Amino acid sequence: MKIVDLEACTVAIPLERPATFATRVVHERHFSLVRVRREDGIDGLGYCYVGSRAGHLATLAVRELLRDSVIGRDSENTEQIWDGMYRETLLQGRGGLVLRAMSAIDNALWDAKAKAAGLPLYKYLGAHREGTVPVYASGGYYAQSATPSELAREVESYLEMGFKAVKVKVGRLSPPEDAARLAAARSTMGQDTQLLLDANNAWRDAPTAIAAIRAFERASPGWIEEPVMPDEVDMMATIARAVDTPVATGEIDYGRWAFKRLLDAGAASILQPDVGVCGGVTEWRRIAALATAYGVPVAPHSRQESHVHLVASTPNATWLEYFPDDSITNISRVFTTALEIVDGEAVIPDRTGFGTELDEDALAAYWVDGWG
Repeated sequence: MKIVDLEACTVAIPLERPATFATRVVHERHFSLVRVRREDGIDGLGYCYVGSRAGHLATLAVRELLRDSVIGRDSENTEQIWDGMYRETLLQGRGGLVLRAMSAIDNALWDAKAKAAGLPLYKYLGAHREGTVPVYASGGYYAQSATPSELAREVESYLEMGFKAVKVKVGRLSPPEDAARLAAARSTMGQDTQLLLDANNAWRDAPTAIAAIRAFERASPGWIEEPVMPDEVDMMATIARAVDTPVATGEIDYGRWAFKRLLDAGAASILQPDVGVCGGVTEWRRIAALATAYGVPVAPHSRQESHVHLVASTPNATWLEYFPDDSITNISRVFTTALEIVDGEAVIPDRTGFGTELDEDALAAYWVDGWG
């Protein structure tokens, strides 16, 4: 079925309060949304996160770099379209915002294909789970939970919602200060709840990272996420060999080749590809399949309304990251649909495609530029 239209828009959505990570503070989030239309009238929707400024650059990539590789193609030929986009943007792309724009287009194509088949995406991809998928509550940001008592209260709120795993931030404070926060969190949650840690590239060298992670191991964390910058693969491997806590990473890595470097180096025990970053559903599935050959699980980053389908259709997928509200990641403000949580797990949507529907009025309220 031929693709007859491809359009994109940019939105900038302010956060009600800043999101404070180990190394940065975010005040608003920029997204590029993509819509494809087939000649049978079926639309597909995709989007990508483009940081906290200049989100229009990804929209520009859709309109001016990638459009000619998509319009007029058979929408079923996602492999062909992906390869064409990648080759056409070889000089400008291979990563960064061009791969994010490619991801949004690829996701829109899969959304349209599953809708045309009358199936939710996880079924179209070949369901592995039915009903629900395991989730962890993602939080513990410093603006809200910098002290041990604040973090303990936040963790308790997640337990009251039924969550059986919680991820919190580390790396902005000194290791003893963060260790005190984690001790309070562990005391509140007991030993039956999984505690996950996210450093957001906090440390500049392996000895500092190793010392900090060892200080945190008294809280029995399930993983330490992004201890150093993403391209420091050898350093990450050194850290992974030196600590007992599994290393997780990959949320801002692009393409299967970056993930193969991580696997070959032994730099990560858990991969976290993001379907809005790594190359879309097409590439995400390649990365997950590659990981199985190394005996490594995948636990995708953020984008819960999209990743629920990939976790549900991927045998080596473990956790779905879930944000209980829009105080951290706020793309949900332009959707009319949301995931349902039951007994601490996410109900897999039975709507066709990704099952995500736009609120056009809300979208227009945050426009940097409209559909075009």
